Amino acid sequence: MMNIIWFGLFAVGLVVAAFTGRIDQVTEGVLGGAKDGVLVSFGLIGVISFWLGIMRIAEDAGLVDSLARLVSPFARWLYPSVPPDHPAMGALIANMSANILGLGNAATPLGLRAMRELETLNPGSDTASDAMCTLLALNTASLTLIPATVIGLRLEFHAKNPADIVGSTILATLVATAVAIWLDRHFRARSAAGGRRNRA
Repeated sequence: MMNIIWFGLFAVGLVVAAFTGRIDQVTEGVLGGAKDGVLVSFGLIGVISFWLGIMRIAEDAGLVDSLARLVSPFARWLYPSVPPDHPAMGALIANMSANILGLGNAATPLGLRAMRELETLNPGSDTASDAMCTLLALNTASLTLIPATVIGLRLEFHAKNPADIVGSTILATLVATAVAIWLDRHFRARSAAGGRRNRA
């Protein structure tokens, strides 16, 4: 569906540019955007490599395991339907830890793995389980202590103080996480109440 929307936007822009005589500006924009994308990507490679290296050092030093142990009771509270010894729980804890450390590029594959594992607990259903909805909400609004990727982008665009967003990022993601958890619990309770009424 998203591919159709993007293609539609591109096609409409192309048609409008052709009718207004600005097709050359579209060409310059497309080529300039592609060039800028490559330059930003190369700039991010160094930053991401640095933070992945820090993550590896933290992992070897046992800091990641310590964070996972700290997150584990919270994860069991957030996902009561997931057995503690199920592989899904390990993937969920790893995803939360990566998000907290601001490693979105590592959190995404971990989130996809967690979703696949949660699907094994929800066999034959075409409806997302409560745990799947919780994962989606928290992965979108996760608390982030070190916004490594955003700091890297700000470095690439020569911000005077690339790390000055850390405090506001922590505050914003803390509020977003709290709201996501509240909404998740609210709608889960409403769904359970509706199910009880239907059975009655």
